[in-house]
Amino acid sequence: MTDTIFNRFIQDSRTQSAKKQLVGLLKEYQAGITAIRPPLSDLQTSYQECLDEFSRLRGGKLLLPYLGSGMGNGALVELADGSVKYDFINGIGVYWGHAHPDIVSAALDGALQNTVIQGNLQQNIQGVEVARILVKESGMDHCFFASSGAMAAENALKIAFQKRFPARRILAFERCFMGRTLLLSQITDKPAFREGLPDTAPIDYIPFYEEADPEGSTQRALHVLKTLISRYPNGHAAMVFEFIQGEGGYYAGAERFFKVLMEELKQTGIPILGDEIQTFGRLPRLFAFQYFNLSEYVDSVTVGKLTQICATLFKSNMAPRPGLLSQTFTGAAVAFEAAKVILNQLIHGGFLGEEGKIAKIHEYFVAHLKVLSEKYPHAVQGPFGCGAMIAFTPFNGNKEKADVFVQALFKEGLICFTAGQSVSRIRFLVPMGAITFDDIDRAVEIIEGTLLNLPFSQ
Repeated sequence: MTDTIFNRFIQDSRTQSAKKQLVGLLKEYQAGITAIRPPLSDLQTSYQECLDEFSRLRGGKLLLPYLGSGMGNGALVELADGSVKYDFINGIGVYWGHAHPDIVSAALDGALQNTVIQGNLQQNIQGVEVARILVKESGMDHCFFASSGAMAAENALKIAFQKRFPARRILAFERCFMGRTLLLSQITDKPAFREGLPDTAPIDYIPFYEEADPEGSTQRALHVLKTLISRYPNGHAAMVFEFIQGEGGYYAGAERFFKVLMEELKQTGIPILGDEIQTFGRLPRLFAFQYFNLSEYVDSVTVGKLTQICATLFKSNMAPRPGLLSQTFTGAAVAFEAAKVILNQLIHGGFLGEEGKIAKIHEYFVAHLKVLSEKYPHAVQGPFGCGAMIAFTPFNGNKEKADVFVQALFKEGLICFTAGQSVSRIRFLVPMGAITFDDIDRAVEIIEGTLLNLPFSQ
């Protein structure tokens, strides 16, 4: 396909020269972003007015007073008030690195394509390339794109409901998070997310793995699963597996725990759906189900966030009948081009494996947080998590104190987030495509300095 007019246009020396100039200019301006800095005094008032207006327009305040300027440099991001902060949550895991030159270059290719948002029935050739990568790396047979992680999850569930008709129940783990559509709000184990919403499908919950009691928690979960399957014969359309509970506070399962449950599900023919919207690309293996050696069990898996383009991947035995899946949009041409860059760097750029960058960054960050937990055991417990997903419990999980801590960290130049229900944790989703050991050093300094200045830290 090298003879298409578009390919000749993209490869034209003038196009390449213009792209090179723009990326070079970007790097020139990025050179001014090397460390955190406070807001510019002459922008603070207008910035606050803009935040207030946006809160009115969207019908509620932003959790953090964050409005980006559009510029960043790796793990650092510039806000519209001129301040610069370390971004260790990255849109809850969407970014590979701020203003990453490789992604900007690919995004320019996407911006030059003839469509902004590609439609389900009219997609560009880049969709084939992304689907090819995801199918090959996952071991699945099919890839259906979606415009959001929630829609990818909805599609996975629709496929399962159709396959198992007339089954209408769903199995999921306690403390799980799946999304905020009508159906996904029912599955998400947080009542506040479905307050005032009508019931859609009945959900049955299985207790999750407990690291402190591996065998006991495995047998308890198996007992509940068997009881529910017996209570509702042929009543379950699928079980959703969140292998590491992100919104729950970064609680990780274990290989044996998952396999024991999956063996039971396989015996009864209940499809196994992997929810990897947050875990994909953040572990020493590309997929969490691969990390836990579960490839032979999983029937369908959803990806999103880091992939830029969301998708439902599924095996041939789950293939739906014509008409079940469709939607107006699949994603922006820019997102497809960015996805290609991120996927190729993840797979071929030294990020995976026991000696890969993800494992090394995890080990380095966790070691620093362990030092803090030893120095301030009343304020820092943990750390927890896997790979690029790292958390600690502040002040015994007190939600009010955790929220104050996060806001104080933001003010001091480190962006993070809370997670968890009964126990609140401070969590990080580090920008793996750009993070350095020096960035982690600076972030830990901010955490310790901020901690010491909290009114309730002593």
